[in-house]
Amino acid sequence: MKKYLLILLALVACRKEDEIVKSTSTQVVYPYPDVGEVKGFFLLNEGNMGSNKATLDWFDYETGVYTRNIFAERNPGVARELGDVGNDLQIYGGRLYAVINCSHFVEVMDVRTARHIGVASIPNCRYVVFKDGYAYVSSYAGPVQIDPNARLGYVAKVDTASLSVVAECVVGYQPEEMVVAGDRLYVANSGGYRKPNYDTTVSVIDLNTFTEIKKIEVGVNLHRMELDRYGNIWVSSRGDYYNAPSQTFVIDSRTDVVTDALQLLPCGNMDRCGDSLYVYSSEWSYLYQKNTTSYAIIDVQSKRVVSRNFITDGTERSIVVPYGIAVNPATREIFVTDAKDYLTPGTLYCFSPDGRRKWSVTTGDIPAHIAFSNQKLKPVN
Repeated sequence: MKKYLLILLALVACRKEDEIVKSTSTQVVYPYPDVGEVKGFFLLNEGNMGSNKATLDWFDYETGVYTRNIFAERNPGVARELGDVGNDLQIYGGRLYAVINCSHFVEVMDVRTARHIGVASIPNCRYVVFKDGYAYVSSYAGPVQIDPNARLGYVAKVDTASLSVVAECVVGYQPEEMVVAGDRLYVANSGGYRKPNYDTTVSVIDLNTFTEIKKIEVGVNLHRMELDRYGNIWVSSRGDYYNAPSQTFVIDSRTDVVTDALQLLPCGNMDRCGDSLYVYSSEWSYLYQKNTTSYAIIDVQSKRVVSRNFITDGTERSIVVPYGIAVNPATREIFVTDAKDYLTPGTLYCFSPDGRRKWSVTTGDIPAHIAFSNQKLKPVN
């Protein structure tokens, strides 16, 4: 009886060949075999909430080929495919970590093959960072819904060897992105489920004891975080979409003091390369019923805005909803994703360091998160 049960479970778990969604490839640039340190990158498409349509793409620098939706055919035994809403993507220790928000788990893959290794189950998980063999995952803790009485969130400590959650640390409401500075973990608390009573704090966790040791008052509805080479943490505030505008703040991690508030620099997303912080903003206002979009570069050492538009050839007029941003650390190419109407396939734009479009390609729905890889993705057997 046990033998037949195992056979039945195997049949249920594995999809038939004709049920697997095949990947599709596009030649976007000429082949260039001498690519240097970065061999390519993965792009995680969030997919529409409730549709189980998160997908994973791959760009190969050596061949110049962009391939859409690689997860399904590389993992035919994973019946659920990638899951519902891909919220973050990172590489650590030869593994690729995709945070799947509404499916409540972190999908872990081999970075060389994009094949499934396992999952870490965490409710309403949001973002992931790493230190010393552990993954730290922010969690809203409660169900995916607006609730003025939503509970405090927490950070889960995950052993990357076993993928088990070994500890939890309660932080603020609806925690978002995080950075590690020394032996401390900084967590941006949004309070997004409790609007209009948003959170305004950054939680500081001592990683030696894994306890919250303080909260830093920063701004309304916090989201993004970047750590620069000088120990400064750049934090974005989404504002309240009415009278409190989006802003960018700076925390000195040596003193845990907010040193700067760049009130004229709204921030939707950002990525740092060297001393340059690339920032885009697509700020929605309920008062005016429109988005205001900008693309800026900040010199993190001087804390000055050095460019109000890092796209220099007019391509920004073709971008409907900028959604993701990443800068190749080797080539300094700038990548911006366009979510368009949030329902149909988006577009990825590649810009040269001087802001001119090199190429663009169609992606999955809501392209969002890029992880550069120093390893070439192996072909499907």
